[in-house]
Amino acid sequence: MGDFYQNGIITTLHNLSHRPLEALEKELLAFSKVRPMALILPCLYSELETEAMPNILEHLKQVPYLSEIIIGLDRANEAQYRHALEFFSALPQPHRVLWNDGPRLREIDRLLKREELSPDQPGKGRNVWFCMGYALASGRAESIAMHDCDIVTYDREMLARLIYPVANPNFNYEFCKGFYARIAEGRINGRVSRLLVTPLLRALKKVFGPLDYLEYLDSYRYPLAGEFSFRRDVMSDIRIPSDWGLEIGVLSEMKRNYSNNRLCQVDIADVYDHKHQDLSLDNDQTGLSKMSIDITKAIFRKLATNGIVFNQETFRTVKATYFRIALDFVETYRNDAEINGLTLDVHQEEQAVELFARNIMNAGLHFLEHPMETPFISSWNRVISAYPDVQQLLLDAVEADMAEYS
Repeated sequence: MGDFYQNGIITTLHNLSHRPLEALEKELLAFSKVRPMALILPCLYSELETEAMPNILEHLKQVPYLSEIIIGLDRANEAQYRHALEFFSALPQPHRVLWNDGPRLREIDRLLKREELSPDQPGKGRNVWFCMGYALASGRAESIAMHDCDIVTYDREMLARLIYPVANPNFNYEFCKGFYARIAEGRINGRVSRLLVTPLLRALKKVFGPLDYLEYLDSYRYPLAGEFSFRRDVMSDIRIPSDWGLEIGVLSEMKRNYSNNRLCQVDIADVYDHKHQDLSLDNDQTGLSKMSIDITKAIFRKLATNGIVFNQETFRTVKATYFRIALDFVETYRNDAEINGLTLDVHQEEQAVELFARNIMNAGLHFLEHPMETPFISSWNRVISAYPDVQQLLLDAVEADMAEYS
């Protein structure tokens, strides 16, 4: 059971009483009359073949309050897209599957690329961005949730708690971030959040002082969670990264666009487990190594927009400060694991810290060497300004794909 302590500068909504799911869903069904709700599912075709996605589908089939489910499908050929349409046809709610690799959506992508408005690289950020564009175009929902498709411990209560803060008309939240304990199979997981993000934020506060942005990020209990919800107007003006910096980028945009009292985080699960990435000690182009570089660059970029000036000496100081704080965290987590009867491999934890420390320098050098890099995807407001009919093109393309291939 969670506590009621409010830390940081955003509201934390706890799970104090394990309220029955039926009561939550009854309220959400009533809210849906005022604020229709949708769910965005960015997924790879390969995730349809895992144990996680069929279970997610079974739970979603029982959700009574959704007006629409938007599935962004990546890395799928025609046969796989046909299979995905059949797979998701079990959903009783209105739903659309965006075939991101199909010729129609690729044509829209090429149209936007002429004005440098479309993401340069494939990935989750690009998938989410197109799903947001479709949600804006369809106009069927006022409150939208998003979560990953590799959650092996999924339960529909997770969705109910995630969307409730932005669906309740008595609340004024524009954005809500989910959090949970990353515990599975007797181990503490979530290394990038525990061993990179939190100690890096603490190190940056030591070096630069208690900046409001750093205090803000440090207020989130699980800043890298892929589960969040928002009101529809949030999607119009948000500029998100297309790489692993997506979650940090979204939080940064919320800080830029809204006051702290319009933002919150909510406890959505006692147990959470999903697909784990390799540490990738020898390859910084994949796994947690690439993830750590992308996330660190996202933080550095945002600090630069706030007036922080970086140089090589600054990054060396940040790295050294981070390293000491992170090693202390390893001891903290070892003790936390032991008192709870969990296991934690100190050697592997310190290997991760050493890798992340190197990658803080790598991210810093990349930042200095590429001053003209524009890693953010254009906002949909800008896209619509350049191509006023793009929303109708997107709606027509998705409908035509589903009609032709189902």
